[in-house]
Amino acid sequence: MDVALHLGAHCTDGERLLRSLLRNRGPLGDLGVSVPGPGRYRDLLSDVTLRLRGAVASAETRDVVMETMLERDEPERLILSNPNFISMPVASLAGAQIYPKAYKAAWVRNVFPDSPVALFLAVRNPATFVPALFGLMQQPPDALGEILAGINPLALRWSRTVSDVRAACPDCPLTVWCHEDAPLLWGEIMRSIAGVPEEAGMHGGFDLLREIISPEGLKKLRLYTKAHPPANDTIRRRIIGAFLAKFALEDQIEEELDLPGWSPDLVARMTATYEADLDIIAATPGVRLLRA
Repeated sequence: MDVALHLGAHCTDGERLLRSLLRNRGPLGDLGVSVPGPGRYRDLLSDVTLRLRGAVASAETRDVVMETMLERDEPERLILSNPNFISMPVASLAGAQIYPKAYKAAWVRNVFPDSPVALFLAVRNPATFVPALFGLMQQPPDALGEILAGINPLALRWSRTVSDVRAACPDCPLTVWCHEDAPLLWGEIMRSIAGVPEEAGMHGGFDLLREIISPEGLKKLRLYTKAHPPANDTIRRRIIGAFLAKFALEDQIEEELDLPGWSPDLVARMTATYEADLDIIAATPGVRLLRA
C-alpha cells in the first residue's frame, strides 16, 4: 500500500483539496485509492505520533491505525490530509523560518514504516501567507505582536522548509505547488495526490477556480472544454488562464495586507524573494514543483 500525505500548508486551499478528493471517493475507490474522512484519522494520528515522537511504529500499532481508519480492505493507495501534520498555526513561524518543526513530517511517515510514502505541500508568498496565518491563529493582539516582532520577513524561505522535510523523509518524494497557481492546476494536483493518470476522470477540476471567476465565465469555460476537450494538462492550463484573464473577479484575487510596519516596498521585496525561492525549490533533489 502506498500512502500520500498532504501536509498543507495552512492558509492555502482551506481544506478544499480534501473536499474535492472526497467528492471522488467512488471513482477513486474503483481505482484502488482510499480517501477516508478526516474524522477517522486526524485525532488518531495526532495521538499516535505524539506518543511515538518520531519512533517507527510497531506492526501492531500500524495495524490498529489501519483498522480504525479504513472501512474496507487495505487499498493500493491511502490519502491522508491535515495542515496540522507538521505544526499548529501558532507554532508555524519562528525567526527566519516557516515551519520550524518541519521534521515532524517524519513522525507521520513512520506510522507507516513498510509503505512507500509520497508527500505533498502547497507554498504561498510569505507576504500574504503571514497575514493569513495570523488571522488563523486567533491570538490576542499582544501575542500576535510578539510573534511578528520575532520574525524576519525578508528571511522567510519555503526552500528551507522543503529542505527540512526532505532531510527528515529522504525516502519520500515531495510534490510542491504554489497557492497562487492552484486554480489553474487543481485537476492536476488532485490526480497527483491520488496517483492516477491524466486520463482518469475526476470531478471538481474547477472547484477552486469558481471562487475567483464570474459565474458567466465559469459557464463559458465549461461549455468550451466540453466542446473542445484539452489534449493535456498544459493546454488545459492555457485555456483556464485565458478565461480567467477575461472573467476574473478582481476583488477575490486582490488580497489585503494589513500588518504594522509592512510597507509596499517590503511586500514587493518579499514577493521577489519568494519568486526566486521557487527556483531553488524546483532544483531540490527529490522535489517536483508543479507550475502553471
